[in-house]
Amino acid sequence: MIPEQAVALAAGDDVTLEARLTLPPSPAAGVVVCHPHPLYGGDMDNPVVVRAVEVCAGLGLATLRFNFRGVGGSTGAHGGGRAEEADVEGAMARMTQHVERVALAGYSFGAAVVAAVAARHPEVAGVALIALPIGTGTMRPALTEGGLLQALRGSGAPVLLVAGDADEYCPRADLERLGATLPGAEVRIVEGANHFFFGKLFPLGEAIAAWARRLAPGTG
Repeated sequence: MIPEQAVALAAGDDVTLEARLTLPPSPAAGVVVCHPHPLYGGDMDNPVVVRAVEVCAGLGLATLRFNFRGVGGSTGAHGGGRAEEADVEGAMARMTQHVERVALAGYSFGAAVVAAVAARHPEVAGVALIALPIGTGTMRPALTEGGLLQALRGSGAPVLLVAGDADEYCPRADLERLGATLPGAEVRIVEGANHFFFGKLFPLGEAIAAWARRLAPGTG
């Protein structure tokens, strides 16, 4: 696999993010991968984030993972989710320097931020929401049916909704209900997995790989 290189991202309001970029020769698309909640130990080295990067890069896609503001070597302070949307947009801007088509993937808190950003950016090439915390009662309208549905309607962008069948924060019924509203969405349930996918990174990777192949048909 192509090795990652350390890069710095500008996220507006004088915030600089530490990041890792994988850039294979002539990638058909790029994937920005976002980590779980910063206040609960989430960072870009989270095993789920690393697994997503490995799978996408292994299929020849460019990848970009980064630490949200206030995490690791990234400047700034945690912004409750709204400020982190600017971090994702900064990562998207960087990725567009290398590829024309940019997809977004996020895990837990990262998935919620990705959903909000995708709701404003219908040009995204695809969306992968891993263990979206839809059952926490804190989801803003943009993260559920309304905003995301409007953005993705008619775009043809592949959408993955994946969670474990024992996920404490992403109930299966809620995820399947959301999936039914999103055009082109595939709902994947990882049997025996909780919110953290302990011991279940391989089947999670298989679900992500199936989504990633839809971003660049003919790869892998």
